[in-house]
Amino acid sequence: MSPSRSETATDAPVDPLRPDDHADGDGSAIAQPALGIMGWARWAWRQLTSMRTALLLLLLLAVAAVPGSLFPQRSADPNGVIQWQRDNPEAYPIVDAIGLFDVYQSPWFSAIYLLLFASLIGCVTPRTKHHYKALRSQPPRTPVRLSRLDDYEERTVPAADPASQAREAVDVAERQLRRAGYRVHRYDGRGWLSVSAERGYLRETGNLVFHTALIGVLVSVGLGGGFSYTGQRVVVEGTTFVNALSDYSSFDAGRFIDGTGLAPYSLTLDEFQVTYQRPGTPGAGQAGDFSADVTVRIPGEEDRTESVIVNYPISVAGDRIHLLGNGYAPTITVRDAAGELVYTESQPFLPQDSNMTSLGIIKIPDGLPEQVGLVGFFYPTAGVLDSGAYTSIYGDVVNPLLTFNVYSGDLGIDDGTPRSVYTLETDGLTQHTGGQTGVDSIELTPGETAELPNGWGTVTWEIASPEDPVKRFASLQIQRDPTAGWVLAFSILAMLGLFAGLFVPRRRVWVKAHPTDDGVRLEYAGLARGEDPTLRKAVVDIADTHTEALTGVSDPSPQ
Repeated sequence: MSPSRSETATDAPVDPLRPDDHADGDGSAIAQPALGIMGWARWAWRQLTSMRTALLLLLLLAVAAVPGSLFPQRSADPNGVIQWQRDNPEAYPIVDAIGLFDVYQSPWFSAIYLLLFASLIGCVTPRTKHHYKALRSQPPRTPVRLSRLDDYEERTVPAADPASQAREAVDVAERQLRRAGYRVHRYDGRGWLSVSAERGYLRETGNLVFHTALIGVLVSVGLGGGFSYTGQRVVVEGTTFVNALSDYSSFDAGRFIDGTGLAPYSLTLDEFQVTYQRPGTPGAGQAGDFSADVTVRIPGEEDRTESVIVNYPISVAGDRIHLLGNGYAPTITVRDAAGELVYTESQPFLPQDSNMTSLGIIKIPDGLPEQVGLVGFFYPTAGVLDSGAYTSIYGDVVNPLLTFNVYSGDLGIDDGTPRSVYTLETDGLTQHTGGQTGVDSIELTPGETAELPNGWGTVTWEIASPEDPVKRFASLQIQRDPTAGWVLAFSILAMLGLFAGLFVPRRRVWVKAHPTDDGVRLEYAGLARGEDPTLRKAVVDIADTHTEALTGVSDPSPQ
């Protein structure tokens, strides 16, 4: 006969907390089934489509976009990339290999973007199906013991016919809860009648709308980035901008824009109007209103006049045209020693301070014995500092002065490298006036002519008009984004969904009536999904309103 369980365990220590017939296991590990390829794929998909992963990817996308604002991007600032390469020749290959000069087109940024898109799709789809089923289902059955719930109320109302009064009490409760926005359903049991009510599905609807709107924003931004473009153009008074790729100062286009299908129109800057606060008044010298008056020409339509104002863009053929800046554009003429015209242009000078002290560059690659570069400073109202240097003391043209430092040498125009027309790299050039040369800078007032060094020729500041000796320019930004409306709509939906998800409570309420010898015993209980600090008050209010409808007294017999 085999030994009993108690006989085999006589030598083992006895644990008084265990039953007499307990037998210890043999200690061997439980064998887990091995995950195959499909098992690992399902696990990875569950991890990707979890809400935690979606939030982490959203945060990671925001962090990944930061380098785009720290490093110049080839699509928007190719000259900045070239300059960065010159300033950091050792770090450039590493930074370029990582893709920090093409952040938004880099594989790693696209991977984060696509993973976030897939994660949101995987989150929203099953939740939408579950929510749809929940909306079509009835409220849950009334619990047998409502008193076990934390938010519970009990009342007793007198009744001559308890059974009939109990039915009436449940009917009244059903009507009141339905008017309060609850979905209701009747459930009866042995010796009791009840109504089960539920509301707050708008909370989950808001969550789904929020996440669906995020998907809409991602799709709109992704598609819109491919079909949108932004360009800048400096337009001098009296000149015309034609909406063609060759007429832009800079042009940043999406991958599906090749520049050949731009809307046909042109803009002529008729006049740039600006007012300054006069000296002796509050805010003296500060600019007031800006307005660029332009003539818009579209083939097949009548010409029209528009005014582009800061923060008030105009719309032309689907493009939004913004006013970014303004300044002065003195008209400069350069002639050679024989008096032949070499250069004449109204050159924009970029403002350097609030009083419109402006810097301009003029490059003359041909027509003179050497390539010549002029670095000019324009002072609308010239004044002299204690150091003897010129400055502008007022933004409007009152005492205009123009100075030039002259450089000669290779301007870097012939090597095929893109160069900015607003900068001159003076390294390797010979300076002939100003600075440490011992020769004064060339100084001009409107209409004056001065000799260039070495007998090369002359430079003249032409008078634009008797009323205004200096032309002005406007810096315009032309932008097209066909999905901007969709992004705005989805953003509004996301905000509405977020508010609904945060502020709409999800709760269930039950009202149960028990016929008794003393009348009708009424039970009220509520249960919230998540935190709901107002649930207790809601249950008490329902009880008071219900009993008052039955008896005319809000609380006939609190327990």
